[in-house]
Amino acid sequence: MPQFCARTQSRSDLRLHQKNVSALPERYILIANHPSAVEDVGIPVLFPVHSVAKVQVKDWWLVGRITEAAGNLYVDRDDPDSRRAVIDRMIAALNSGKNIALYPEGGCTGRRITRDFKLGAFDVSLQTGVPIVPVFIHYESQEDFEWQDPYTLVDKMWHFIRTQNHRANYYVFDAIDPADFDDKVAYAEHVQKMYLQWQEKYLE
Repeated sequence: MPQFCARTQSRSDLRLHQKNVSALPERYILIANHPSAVEDVGIPVLFPVHSVAKVQVKDWWLVGRITEAAGNLYVDRDDPDSRRAVIDRMIAALNSGKNIALYPEGGCTGRRITRDFKLGAFDVSLQTGVPIVPVFIHYESQEDFEWQDPYTLVDKMWHFIRTQNHRANYYVFDAIDPADFDDKVAYAEHVQKMYLQWQEKYLE
């Protein structure tokens, strides 16, 4: 399959692996696992999307400026009103013809998926009929790119710069039709099982 390579400011080597058999739909909700901070920049570089991100990202040096310029939708995860409002903004963005992207883990949890997927993306997909495009992200130098406590953004930027392997693999799979599911819980559970299978394949 064709591959695409791009260089970000952190010197990451982004490789897009097109595992999808069918062409991507005209409109979609992109979801991805969230092992690092690089994908906050990498996804808008590789895909025409407006990402949903925690509001604190706006204050990050460089990353905040890039994500604002890319038209991010920000949410305060600790504020129920903000979480409800971003659902409405996601629906409005999709209805206006935009694609959106988010991380169903609800945060950066490291290289392995350890949380049940949040339901927001699946709820919006069912409400709008817009399919979900799953992307699995794998950094070959996993320890350098993985972001977990107690590291800060500055710590990780230093790790990114010093790593001997800058390659980040973005595996894109076929879109998932919301019409195949009766409710958002079953939808989320089905997609998470797919991610756990990819995790065992690519993180072996």
